[in-house]
Amino acid sequence: MAIKKTGDLALVKKINTAIVLEAVLRHAPLSRAQISERTGLNKATVSSLVQDLIDRHLVVDIGPGESSGGRKPNMLLFHASAGYAVGIDLGVNYIRGILTDLEGTVIVNRTLPLHTQQQDKVINQLIACIEGLKTTIPTSPYGLVGIGIGVPGIVNDEGAILFAPNLSWSDVPLRKLIEERFGVPVTIDNEANAGAQGEQKYGAGRGIATQIYVSIGIGIGSGIILGKELYKGASGFSGELGHLSIEAGGKPCRCGNLGCWELYASENALLEQAANAGYGDADLDGLLEAAEQGNEEVIALFRSIGEWIGAGIANIVNIFNPDVVIIGNRMRRAEAWISSAVTETVARRALAYHRGQLRLLYAELGDTSAVRGAAHYAIDAFLMKMKDS
Repeated sequence: MAIKKTGDLALVKKINTAIVLEAVLRHAPLSRAQISERTGLNKATVSSLVQDLIDRHLVVDIGPGESSGGRKPNMLLFHASAGYAVGIDLGVNYIRGILTDLEGTVIVNRTLPLHTQQQDKVINQLIACIEGLKTTIPTSPYGLVGIGIGVPGIVNDEGAILFAPNLSWSDVPLRKLIEERFGVPVTIDNEANAGAQGEQKYGAGRGIATQIYVSIGIGIGSGIILGKELYKGASGFSGELGHLSIEAGGKPCRCGNLGCWELYASENALLEQAANAGYGDADLDGLLEAAEQGNEEVIALFRSIGEWIGAGIANIVNIFNPDVVIIGNRMRRAEAWISSAVTETVARRALAYHRGQLRLLYAELGDTSAVRGAAHYAIDAFLMKMKDS
């Protein structure tokens, strides 16, 4: 019986520690008395738990705050620089990496071009990027707490990339490879899911219950947030809306289907159309520059892509009836040239009841939604571990 009682007490302490840490994370600066008021825990319990969190370097006492009439209370903050996380957005033609503190503030960022999709070479460059970020970590109690990686493909629960059509990869045990190399927990997810998490936590999706993040780069992916939770589907593979069939007998896709949305509405589709119009050497930045200089032909190309984007989003709106759809990744840069076409097409094609309160937004974090979300995965995993210890 005594063993059970001891176990019960340890469990209660874990739960209460998690409650106190969550209060500091959400509402700091806070005094011990304010934590007691917010949580309902008595002051002696709060004081003991706070001291434990201070001893574990997760909370810092920053001294007296404002007085409400009596003695000035000491205020507490979350110790954001107690450890650091690496976030990676592995694109088809780039690797973007960041180092953040435990509040997700970006300390260092790196972007490297990828000129190959050959698996071994890309993974070596990925490891080199992480190594480079790791060397910039300041002296801290926990150092590197974890790594989060967003990838353009289908990922299973073991962190293996099952299929990444635009990289021509399949069955790559990426989490295992990176964990063995760096010795810290690694989270792998689809980059659109990571982007959705990034925008919900730090960007345009803050506080919005139902939102669909549409990542438009070389391909198209989506992160689906329903009731403020990421929806992953029965097998964990939801969000492949880039492979919605929008032309029954359309172009062949690398996924094996025909007429997939991303073949008509992605950055890749834009570059193909530009090449057919005589802009064979142009990249997205060059086309944006041409549009800004008033090139009517290029502006028309962007408008055409905007219409295709709008057609797919209309389907999404009809299916999910979201509060917002957020357009992110590299095509977000073209907002000025695609937004009117996207809006007009959604208004024309989506059901009136479904689009009545819909808002079309563009990623507040720009190209960095996925990499910020990937870092958040690593931070969240670390904090969950701390709350449970």
